[in-house]
Amino acid sequence: MGCPIAHAHAYAQHQSEFVFPRYNLLWISWHDSAWIPILNPTNVMDYFQSTTNPFYDRTCNNEIVKMQRLNMEHLSNLTGLEYMLLHVQEPILYVIRKQHRHSVSAVTPLADFYIIAGVVYQAPDLGSVINSRISTTVNHLQGAFDEARTYSRYHPSKGYWWEFKETESKDLEDENKKSQKKSSKDKAKEESSSAFQRHRVNILLADLAKKFPIKNTPFPASNTHLPEQRTSVEDNSKVEVKVEVKTEPQGHKPPPEKKPRLG
Repeated sequence: MGCPIAHAHAYAQHQSEFVFPRYNLLWISWHDSAWIPILNPTNVMDYFQSTTNPFYDRTCNNEIVKMQRLNMEHLSNLTGLEYMLLHVQEPILYVIRKQHRHSVSAVTPLADFYIIAGVVYQAPDLGSVINSRISTTVNHLQGAFDEARTYSRYHPSKGYWWEFKETESKDLEDENKKSQKKSSKDKAKEESSSAFQRHRVNILLADLAKKFPIKNTPFPASNTHLPEQRTSVEDNSKVEVKVEVKTEPQGHKPPPEKKPRLG
């Protein structure tokens, strides 16, 4: 007879494969609504070890320790597959690691699972991320080559050439549609209010004008003495101009008259 623990291991593995068929776990998520309001670091592992969780392998050492009602600290004494709580950021984020233990101090990480707001996801590994990016790039390149091939033309006398008439007409149509949309948006911006709104505003303004009429304030009386004052100021501002007449002294004789010379 074989070992009963090995039989239990094989039976649990068979049951897990029957309940959760093999498919890509990166495309799915899992949650239990009854647990989400009460999740905390002490019970998050019990939440992850639920039988309906497709990310949990029931053949792990956590299940053996749980069945034997031992403390989870005994996991370090066993070898094989196990789950551990790696990171906690209350109250929304928990990270659980799936690893294979070889000894007390030697483990090999296999996968990481993160719980955000009670929903469990599997973190993608580096190979899956690179594969996804390459597949997306190749898909877009293939689409670009297929579209470029539709514009190529060939004739025995002319050879190969490109024909983009359809695309030019499509571009013009797109530009016309964009211009029409912009014009309609500009019109909508200019008409910031409707006729009904303007009519209602006028009624409200008329009611306010009746309740609070404008008071007529008297203007100050005009001062009639201002022109006289201005003339007096102008008269005072005039500058007296003194005229000085210079007289020559009598002591000096006039210059002698010039007489013509006789030849």
